[in-house]
Order: sequence, then structure tokens, then C-alpha cells
Amino acid sequence: MEELNAITEKIIGAAYTVSNTLGCGFLEKVYENAMFLEVVKSNLSVLKQQPLHVFYDDQIVGEYFADLMVEEEIIFEIKAIKELNEIHQAQLMDYLVACN
Repeated sequence: MEELNAITEKIIGAAYTVSNTLGCGFLEKVYENAMFLEVVKSNLSVLKQQPLHVFYDDQIVGEYFADLMVEEEIIFEIKAIKELNEIHQAQLMDYLVACN
């Protein structure tokens, strides 16, 4: 658990750095690219647009893409919006279910 907390701290720090540096108004892809660079600087493994498969009866029936997957454990979903709503929360829950 301590390792996961340390990883999370680095990700949050990277998010603050990106937010403070870029500010508001860019498309999600800009923030995704900047976050990728900041997470790499933190010496963490990170993948962009990582596919998450949904299985039914041992067959892939759907696919989602996580903006960033850090250390193969943490999904980082980027939203460039004023506030989160239920649809955004449902999207992340779908990702988590797809990952088991």
C-alpha cells in the first residue's frame, strides 16, 4: 500500500505541475501529452491510450481506452471541462470494471 501511495503522490504532483504550467483552455490531448511527460520525469512507467477490453463468455465484446495507465495499476483519465458529472464518473467505473 505504501508503494501505491508513493506512486499516487507522484501522479498528483505531476497533475499540479501540468495544471499550473498550462492553465485552462486546452484540449484534453494537450493535457494528456503533458501529463505523460511529467509522469515519465517521475521515473514511473506510463502508457498512453491503453486499451481495456470487456469480455463476455471469454470473448472481447468491447474496448475502452484509458488516457494514461501508470505502473500498470492506475488509470488516469483526463477531462478538460468545468466540472465532472455522472457521465464522467460512469465512464471511469466502466474502465474499472473492464480491468476487474
